[in-house]
Formats: sequence, C-alpha cells, structure tokens
Amino acid sequence: MSTLDPVAVFRMEAAECLETIEAGLLDLTHDLDNKDLVDAVFRGLHTLKGSGAMFGFEALAAFTHHCETAFDRVRKGEVAATSELVAAVLATQDHMRALVDQPDADHGDTGQKLLAQLQAAVGGKAPAPAVAAVSAPAAVREAPAKKKNSWRIRFSLPANSMANGTNPLGLLDELRDLGECTVRANTSAIPPLDELTPTELHISWDVTLTSEQDRSAIDDVFIFVLDDMEISVEEIGGAATATAAPVEVKPTAVPIAAVSAVPVPPAAVPAFRPVEAVPARREASAPASQAKSAENVRVPAERLDELMDRVGELVIAQSRLSQLASASADIALRSVSEEIERLSGELRDTMMVLRMVPVATLFSRFRRLVHDLARETGKVIELVMEGETTEVDKTVIERLADPLVHLVRNSIDHGLEVPADRLVAGKAKAGTITLSARQAGGEVIISIKDDGRGINRERVRAKAESSGLIHPGQPLSDSELLQLIFAPGFSTAAAITNLSGRGVGMDVVKKTVEELRGAIDIVSVPGQGSEVSLRIPLTLAIIDGLLVRVGSGRYVIPLSAVEECLELSLEEDLRSRGRSFISLRDSLVPFLRLRDLFRTGTKPDVHQKVVVISTGTERVGLVVDQIIGDHQTVIKSMSKLHNDVATFSGATILGDGSVALILDVGHLVAAGQQQEAQLRVAG
Repeated sequence: MSTLDPVAVFRMEAAECLETIEAGLLDLTHDLDNKDLVDAVFRGLHTLKGSGAMFGFEALAAFTHHCETAFDRVRKGEVAATSELVAAVLATQDHMRALVDQPDADHGDTGQKLLAQLQAAVGGKAPAPAVAAVSAPAAVREAPAKKKNSWRIRFSLPANSMANGTNPLGLLDELRDLGECTVRANTSAIPPLDELTPTELHISWDVTLTSEQDRSAIDDVFIFVLDDMEISVEEIGGAATATAAPVEVKPTAVPIAAVSAVPVPPAAVPAFRPVEAVPARREASAPASQAKSAENVRVPAERLDELMDRVGELVIAQSRLSQLASASADIALRSVSEEIERLSGELRDTMMVLRMVPVATLFSRFRRLVHDLARETGKVIELVMEGETTEVDKTVIERLADPLVHLVRNSIDHGLEVPADRLVAGKAKAGTITLSARQAGGEVIISIKDDGRGINRERVRAKAESSGLIHPGQPLSDSELLQLIFAPGFSTAAAITNLSGRGVGMDVVKKTVEELRGAIDIVSVPGQGSEVSLRIPLTLAIIDGLLVRVGSGRYVIPLSAVEECLELSLEEDLRSRGRSFISLRDSLVPFLRLRDLFRTGTKPDVHQKVVVISTGTERVGLVVDQIIGDHQTVIKSMSKLHNDVATFSGATILGDGSVALILDVGHLVAAGQQQEAQLRVAG
C-alpha cells in the first residue's frame, strides 16, 4: 500500500493556503477597513509559517514571519491597511511559492527586496537578513512596558488532538512566553489503564498567567484550535503582588508520556491537519465525529484517470455483451445484459461527476492577474465572474488555464481604454472584464467579455493583407474577418510590450480549443466591447454519440451537436446536386455528402438520411446512408500519424471490436459554410 509523502502533502496544503491568503488580499483591496479579512490573512500567514518550520522549510518560515509581523501591525491597529501594503504582500506570494517548490534553490536577494518594499508599505525599516529558522513564536512582540494583568485560563483539547498534529505542550510554551505563569494539569478524566488509548488526550489544564500582554495575545496562542476546544479566560486582577514560580507538569503517569511522545516542535504549532468536526468529550459522540472527518477524501488525480480508463473499458465490454444478447434468444442472458447495461451506465455517470470540478477553481486565478495588470497599465478594471458553480471535466479546466490568460490579457491590453479615454467616450472610469460560464447541452460555454473599444475591423483586414493571410479586397464575412485574429503570428499591436505584440497568444488559444474539440465564437461592437466565447465539451472521456453508416464504414457524431434528422430520398439527392442545400423551415441549410467526402466508392442507399448538426448559430447537414442509433462512445485519441486529418477528432471501439471514427463537428460545419460561400459566389 502506497503512502503519501509528507513533504508532498505539505506542498499541496501550502498551495491551498497561499490561494486563501491571495483571495483574502484581493478582497481586502476593495474593503481596506474589513477587520475580518485582515484577521483571515494574518491567520493564513501564521499557519504557513508554522507548518513550514515543522516540515523543514526554514527559509519559507523565516520569510513568512516578516510578512506576518507586518500584517500583525495592521491587525492591532498600529498601521492602516493600504493598497500599497496589499500589493506588497501579494508580491511576496510568488516568492513564497518559489520557496515551497524549490526550498534549496538560490533565490538571490529577491526576498530582501520584497521585504524592503513591505516594510516601506507599513512605514518601518527593512528587516535584517532572514535567519535560517524562526525560533520565536508569533505571540512574542516587542512592546513598551505595560501594566501587568493576571489571567486564569482553563482549557481542554479534543481527544484526537495529538493525532491531528496539535502539540499541547507547545501551547503551554507559548503561554509561558507571554509572561509568568503557573500550570496545573487536571488528570481526573484519565480512564483506567486497560481502557486507555495512548494516542488520545484526556488531560485539561488550569493556567494562571501574569503578563503585560492584553487578551488578544492569549487568543493568538489558541487561534487555530479555538473551534475544536473548550476554553475559558478570566481576568483575576491588576498588577500581581506576588507570582509563584512556574509549576512544571511532572511526567508521572501514562498521559504525560503520551503527550511528550508527539514529535512536533513548538514552532510548528499550529500545523496543517485534516478538517474534522468538533469532537465531544463524551465517548458516545465519537462515531459522529469520525463520520464527519471521512466526508472528504483527498485522491490523487492520476487515480481518477486510471479509474476512468477502467470504466471506459467496461462500457466497451458492456456494448459487446449487449450486441451478443440482442442476437440471442436466451431470455436470461438478455436480462443480465440489461442489468449490466444499467449498472455500467450509473457507474459511468458517477465517474463523470467525480471528474467534474466547478469552474470557480479556474476563474479564481484571474483575480490576481487582473489586479496586477491594472497596476501595470494604469487602467481601472473591475472583474465580474458569473456561473462559477458550472462544473467541467478537470482535464478541460487544466487545459483552459493558459488560453484564458491570453484572452484576459488581450481584453485588458487591446480592449479596455485608459480612464481618460473612457470618460471622453461617456463610459464609467472603471472598465469591466466579465468571465462567465454556462452549460448548454453537452457543452460548457466560457465567455470573456469586455466593455472596451471593440475590434477595429479595418485594422485587422489591413494587417491580414500585409501578412499575406488574405488577398487584397478578398470578400469575407464579419465572422471570418474576426477569426483572423487567431492566425499564427497575427497581432495589431503597434509595439511589442510585456502584454502583447508577438502574435503568439491568440494562436495558442485556437490550438488548445481545437485540441479540446471545441469552437470559438467572437462578437464585437465598435465602441461597446467584445465577447469571445469558447464552446468546450463537458468531458473528454465518454460522450453520447449518434452512430451512423456511410458506405461500409461506421462513424460517430457527438449527440450534443445533433439538432435533428431528416430523410433525403434518392430523387431529392439527385435534384439537389450542384447546389447542396435543403429547405428547413423556411431557411436554407447547406449539407455535405459524407459519401463523397470520404470517397467510399459505393452507391448511395435509396433512403438516405440528413443529420443536421450545429455549433452556435451555424448549421450544416451531413448526408449518411443509415442512422444506426445512440451509442456510448469511449473516446480514444488518434495516433500522431493522423494529426493532420482534421475531419476526425478521435476514434472509439464498437461492441463487435471494430473501430468507428468520431467526426469533428466544428471542422465539418466550417467546411459546409465554406462550400455555401463558394456556391453563393458562383451563383
């Protein structure tokens, strides 16, 4: 049985923590007086520091300590939260990620420069070079002499605290660092030896603390375990007239040994630990707590991919069984086949849900990008996200990250105007970038919309003609003209900048979307803005398809693209030759004869069928010899030798073991529209 590498687990948790910190900082940008956001960012930094020290990431812990200290001044009201401070802490996030990914690499003086900017943002001096490790806990603060207060603190931790990585001795050490304290352990809840579980904690503590610190310093000690513990803090007077020497907890009895056995240094508290329900101190509530902690399980993505492959093979085997059962007169065999078909379908649907992740995981990455580009370009930008709960296959999410970055950067650089120009045009000072997602059938449509100046058609045409992409004066529809911006090397930027000018980004977008069997739609209104919509299949593994026959070959058409099916008789086929149009509810729809396109060399069936497919607003008919029926299609990639065959997007294995090619709907629709344009020009 394989075990997870603790360092790999820390890196995953650290990435999530950094994302949480970044989200809090970006929210704080719009609400600088929000104390809850300030506290949330501070807790995230404190967690990252402590866990980094525990797992041996000393450089990360030392660097994060300075960021935490600066933000603690904001939390305590010593300095105000400003946009400069937020920007400075955001800049440190990238360095923290580098320290997580490459802790032993030479990062130069990047850290010192970032800390100097951070200290300048809070009005302080730059820190001395970071030490190798953070030995002092975060609760230790330099402060002028204050009146001493005495506190009585009673606390108890859940029985499973040590198993979750919480070291109670570390909490006691942090209390001692605040001042003089007396510690007494309450061992009355310890069960008999034969009922004792060594990993469970049954001790509570009664602490008397005399300190110059205020109540908030005590809260900081327990900041990450407050939700899971029982605690009471009472002030018992002003300056203490006499204080007793600290009473150490003597290592007598098993519970103390059990506590001491936890190999977690004080600097590591609090550490990352699984999210669990608040365990009650009564044994009867333990099963409910354990059930709660098991609600979420972290599974490597590779295991999901492997399971998806097995489900795909099961679907193919089930299709073979169904074919054999349909040809058999055995009622029992047919019954078993139908039951397996039902179970495999349910398993397939469940597996597809497991692979689905909300598009919010993709959209959230762009808050930081928009924030940084706004500062870089001097533009005022508002990011709006819609449909974040829309779910997409995780592979699609991963592949769409880079294309969306290019589209967002392009909208900000080319689309949005600077504030002065927007005011002259009668627009609001702040430009708006809208990221939206919605599901339409078997597709998800992700749109990037801006309210900028729109695409300059004349400039696009001039650039395309000068680059040799089109002939001078060549007639193009508005859609064809706008699609030119995705051509390799195409750019209308006057100069090469950090944002654009090389004509690479949009080409990457087109290639990625085509590899995902998707399509791109563009709408642009001069002076009002542009919208680019990516139409992507919900999943790349198993789809519902329409199995058809053309000649002696069988092909699959993605069912999500099929609008309707019509019959095309031989007489109508002969009558339509030369124009290739059918009349469909008072509109002409071009169609392609797949028999001619694939050069089958066979005669057409007497009763041919037309399958009308669409991508967005464009429709085209595909003439086939026979419609066989619905088919659960397990998509298999084409070999590298067939990369240039644009008509097909993949292949699948049928129940009888033969191979059927999956038609590329986007390519066929484009071919049909091109044929229509040629016929119109010829006419």
